[in-house]
Amino acid sequence: MSVKLMDFYADWCGPCKTQDPILEDVKEDWGDRFEFVKVNVDEEQDVANEYQVRSLPTLIVENDDGVVERFVGVTQRDDIEDALERAGA
Repeated sequence: MSVKLMDFYADWCGPCKTQDPILEDVKEDWGDRFEFVKVNVDEEQDVANEYQVRSLPTLIVENDDGVVERFVGVTQRDDIEDALERAGA
């Protein structure tokens, strides 16, 4: 099963900059167990609309069955990792 972590952000978003190092740590430790996708909402409004993203940062964990978890605001590493495990990463 493929697992994807989508990070919806904007360059002007302060909390998004707080989220970045947390996501980098997760990416380093989890390696190839999931696909990591960064979505700049200013450049990819169609994708943001498809996922109904209204606040930043928004993280979405999904697998082949669809969205497993959605986080709005700065999200801690433990919560992200729990969602990745539930998704099958």
